[in-house]
Amino acid sequence: MYKVETYEEQSFVMYHLSNEDDSSWIKVCPERGGIIIGYGVNGKEYLYLNEETLYDRKQNIRGGIPILFPISGQLQNKQYEWDGKTYDMANHGLARIHPWEVIDTSVDEEKASISILFESSIGTKGTFPFDFEVVFTYTLKQNQMFIHQSYRNKDTKQMPVYPGLHPYFKADSKVVSLKTDATTYFDYNDNKEKPFDGKVDMEGLKEAIVLETDHEKLETQYDGDVDLLIESATDFRYTVIWTEAGKDFVCIEPWTAKNMEMERKEELILIEPKDSLETWVSFQIV
Repeated sequence: MYKVETYEEQSFVMYHLSNEDDSSWIKVCPERGGIIIGYGVNGKEYLYLNEETLYDRKQNIRGGIPILFPISGQLQNKQYEWDGKTYDMANHGLARIHPWEVIDTSVDEEKASISILFESSIGTKGTFPFDFEVVFTYTLKQNQMFIHQSYRNKDTKQMPVYPGLHPYFKADSKVVSLKTDATTYFDYNDNKEKPFDGKVDMEGLKEAIVLETDHEKLETQYDGDVDLLIESATDFRYTVIWTEAGKDFVCIEPWTAKNMEMERKEELILIEPKDSLETWVSFQIV
C-alpha cells in the first residue's frame, strides 16, 4: 500500500508520498509555492535542493520543481501590457511565491496522490487581473512522477497563460542529451539560433537555451548516465535547459511558450471565461 505522510520541518508542513518500502517518493512543500522538493527512485534522490533558499521565505527557491504560472520565464523590465494597462510581474509569475492549500490526498495499492490549490486574491489582482483557480495533483506510481494541472478561468474575460515547470536535477556534468526531431535551438546567451545535434554542453553558459520538442515522449540523458523520460500533453511544446556555474544541477524544463511571450502574444493560451486548461506532465527515471 502506498502512503501519504506529513511532518514538520523549519515551521513548514511537508507531505511525503511513498511506496510501501519507501524506496520511491515525492516530497511536497505546499506553503512554498506548492513545490515538489524531492523525487526519489530505488532509494536515490534525483532532485537538487538548496535548503537555505527553501526555508527562507524571502528567497526564491533554488531547487525542486517550481511551478511557473501564469508565465514561464522573464519579461522585459518585468512588465507586460494587457487591455491598455501595464502590470508588473516577477520572473516565472505568481504561483511559486504564494502558499498553496492541500485539498485532497489519496492512496491505494498502486499509487499515492496529493492535490493542492492556488486561487486568485486581492494580492494577485494587482499583478494578474483575473479570477482564477489552479489545482495541481501530484501522483507517485512506481518510478513515475505524474503532474496533472488544471488552470480554471473564473473571470468574465479571456485569461492569457503560458505555464511551465522548472525541475532541478542533481548533476555533476553540464551535458544534456535529448532524443528529438529538433534540429536547432535558440541560445539566450547571444540570442542566436544554432544547430542541434542531439547534445548540448551548458558549461560556462549563464542563460538558458530552448528547443521546440515533442514532449509526448521526450527521452533525455544527463549527468552521464541518468535516463529520464518526460511525457506530456501537447501543450508543452518547448524544452528549456539551464544551469548555474558551480552548482551541481541541470534544469530540464517543459514550457508551453518561449520567454517573453506575454509581450509577443503569438503563442498565448487563452482560456475562455468559466473554462479551464486541463494538462499534464510526467517524469520517469528509466
